[in-house]
Amino acid sequence: MTRDYGRPPRAEENRALIESRLAEVAAGGGLRETVTVDWRGRPTHFDVIEMPVGDLYYNPATHRIRAQRSHDSVRSELLDQNPWSQGSQEYLDFLLKALPSDLSKIDPVFTGLAESLNDYNQSDPGLITRDGVLVNGNTRRAALLQIRGPGQSMRVAVLPESCTWDDISDVELSLQLRKTHHREYSYVNRLLTIDELAKQGMPVSVIAATFRTTVPACEQDMWVFNSVQSLIERSEAQGTRLPIFAFEDKAEKLKELYRRYSKDLAVDPEMAEIVKEYRLAAIMLDFSKTDVRLIEDDFQERYLSRHLPERFQEQVSGHETVSIPGLNRKVKGASNALNSVKRLTDTALKAKAAEASDSSLRDPVAADAARAGEELRDAMKRALEPAGKDSRIRKRKQAAPTRVLDACQALDQCVTDLVISRGSRSLDEETFDEAVIKLKESLAKLALETRRTVSAPGDGVNWLITSFSAES
Repeated sequence: MTRDYGRPPRAEENRALIESRLAEVAAGGGLRETVTVDWRGRPTHFDVIEMPVGDLYYNPATHRIRAQRSHDSVRSELLDQNPWSQGSQEYLDFLLKALPSDLSKIDPVFTGLAESLNDYNQSDPGLITRDGVLVNGNTRRAALLQIRGPGQSMRVAVLPESCTWDDISDVELSLQLRKTHHREYSYVNRLLTIDELAKQGMPVSVIAATFRTTVPACEQDMWVFNSVQSLIERSEAQGTRLPIFAFEDKAEKLKELYRRYSKDLAVDPEMAEIVKEYRLAAIMLDFSKTDVRLIEDDFQERYLSRHLPERFQEQVSGHETVSIPGLNRKVKGASNALNSVKRLTDTALKAKAAEASDSSLRDPVAADAARAGEELRDAMKRALEPAGKDSRIRKRKQAAPTRVLDACQALDQCVTDLVISRGSRSLDEETFDEAVIKLKESLAKLALETRRTVSAPGDGVNWLITSFSAES
């Protein structure tokens, strides 16, 4: 159930002004502008009026900036205690303008929205309650305040008097999670909203439909969110932990990690965990997607171990034993290799948390965590260089066989096309004959270069050379 934030200070004044303007619209008799909203399960039309932008309030329950609220703990606490105060509303204004992944910068999408409003005015109205709380259009209000000031008007549709905070949440989601809105939710705020709906008991299929996505994609988002929550807990040290919005710029890397982990899990669960942990460490140390892809199950043994400083050298073979309470028995636990790489990932997480909080400048423990993170990043960077070289060599070795296999698939499709054309007598025989001659020439060239390149030919290469070398 959605929290009840109460009513803002100007609720009665706003309600009186809104009622009078709605009455004017109803009495006008002309063409009325309306907005269609999914209201309690069915499309409903609501009249549009103009309101002074300075009299409206940002919605403290908006999903758009939930992840970023923790940026400033003092202002976040004020927002929880008194969401309608000037300080709380100014904090919401700041968050709505900021880049979700780096709150020290203005979001270019917000800048584009402000420029569009300045040049072309509003293309779509916002949506408010009778108390003047914005359900949709919070970012547009921030842009209008910036470019025109509080005295200018904003076009808004008005929800019924019976609107509750549960209605506000439902309507915001129905509007904002479609592809028609001006500024999409950031990735982490999307994850938070999915998690909120799941905790309310909404089936995954319904959540997927709400977000206009598929069930597998929704399950991927839920896995990523649970992983992020776990990483935040693991990053905690001396009261410092990673804020959830620190994962905003890691969306594509985490999605790719999920796809790889899901495949590995069916083959070797423990190795899947090890590769996942190494890749998580690389992600947290800000390596690129192409670098992260280089980390395979042999990364530790072949590349990383020789570059790790002493403080990270761990026993990576064998298993620990775990006691079962009450049974006086021990079973095989996680391997030392997995525990070792988990400690490396924890090092990267704590370093990132120290960096995010700036505590490394004054706290010895945080300073040591930051240094450990730098040492680990340097070791991984040096390990990824030979891993990248080996990967490029493997790709070059596989390039020629891959092209032959692709050509085979094309020829198999050609066989199917010939069968279809025979039934309808639609084959252009002259053009086909010219194409076969071109194929013959290409195979002769391939045979010649194969004879020059392959030192120990097998049956397939022998056939190619024997069949086409004379032609060349």
